[in-house]
Formats: sequence, C-alpha cells, structure tokens
Amino acid sequence: MSTERILQELAESMPLSKEGLDLQKNGQGFGLIIVDEVNGFATVGAGNLAPQTPNEQVSVMISETNRLADAFTKHEMPVLVFLDTHDPGKPEPPYPPHCERGTGEEDLVPELEWLENDPGATLVRKDCINGFIGAFKPDGSNAIIDWVRDHQLKNVLVVGICTDICVMDFVLTLLSARNHGMLSGMKEVLVYDKGCSTYDLPRAIVEEIGLPPSASHPQEIAHYMGLYFMASRGAQLVNSVNA
Repeated sequence: MSTERILQELAESMPLSKEGLDLQKNGQGFGLIIVDEVNGFATVGAGNLAPQTPNEQVSVMISETNRLADAFTKHEMPVLVFLDTHDPGKPEPPYPPHCERGTGEEDLVPELEWLENDPGATLVRKDCINGFIGAFKPDGSNAIIDWVRDHQLKNVLVVGICTDICVMDFVLTLLSARNHGMLSGMKEVLVYDKGCSTYDLPRAIVEEIGLPPSASHPQEIAHYMGLYFMASRGAQLVNSVNA
C-alpha cells in the first residue's frame, strides 16, 4: 500500500483536528519550547541520525522554528531550547551513537545558533529521549517546572524533532505533569505540525541494511502518528501560527 493511501486511511479512521494560532492577539502567557533541532538530527550528513540528503519536512521545521523564535524573542516572550547531548561512549539503546559532546552534533543547527547567545532563550542539555526527565537537576529540581513557574506561563507551543519520539515523549509527560498539578497555572500544550519533523527510513532500506523490521520508519506516516497520539492525550494541534 502506498504512503498516500495509508495516510488517507489514517485521516479517515483517526482524523486530526488542527486550528490556527494568532499570537499577536492571544500571545499573553505563551512560551516556546524547541526540541532537539541540533546538527546530529537536522543537518544533512552530520551524524548517524542526521538526514543523509536534503529533506523538505526537516527544512520547513527549521525555517518555521527560526521564524517563531525570532518573533518570541523580539516580543520578550520566553523560549526554552532542548539540545540532545550525550557523553562519549554512553549508549542510548536502541539508537547508534549520536549527538556526543564535543562532536558538534549536539549544537544547534546553523539557522538557530543565534539562540545560544540570546538572553530570552533558556538552553537545556539532555541525555535522554524525554526532555522532561532530562531536565531534572542533581538537586531534584526540574528546569521545565522552574521555567514555567518563573515566567508565569499559561500555555506552551512545542516544535522540534522527532515528532514521534523526543517531541511526543516530552509532550505526553508535560501533559501528565500538568494534570498532576506539577505545573502551576499551566493550561494548554500546543504542538505546531509544520514546526515538527521526523526521519525517514523506508522498509526497503531497513531490509537492505539488515535491520529488524521494527526499524522501519516511513517519515510522513510516523509524523502523522506522533501528532495523533499527542492530540489523543490532550495536546492541541496547530497548523498555522501568526506571530
């Protein structure tokens, strides 16, 4: 069955509800969270988990993220940036080595490097898939909880890579933390579809290189499923952002 047919079947049986977001009218109390838009995941040829050829979904994600980050910082709205960063030699099964400290893979893509020196951006390095877990500090406090509290945020807009892995794990945990009362004042978690992307590993390639069938990861389908599971747990999906 073709990707187009599968996506059509998904849309019919598991439809996604998306709305536009106008931050110019309703931006008060918003923060932007950027998940793992680093070289090792989003710069062509930068590592084991980076795209090997230019990818439109990834390129659109970076462009839209840069646009939103620029608008948020210019309007003095807070931005939090996750950077996947691993100690050399420390494995993260089932994935091959990636984003190891000192390789450059753990650094923001060139289009977003400016955030490293922007006073409105909070950078959080994490060594695990789930950013909420990775945000815990040695003293037991959590950088996400602190950031939400310190900026008195009511809503967060999430973008990043991969839609169905790091973004989804973080969003689902954030929703649970909100429901459990760990994020005082938090109302909504919004996910921008064009601000997210994932990788493409068709089954034919998986078979060719000898990986198990479960490694198959068709990009558009995985992206759709990631959005679906976030929405099914209470995230609001956004298909346009006026910033």
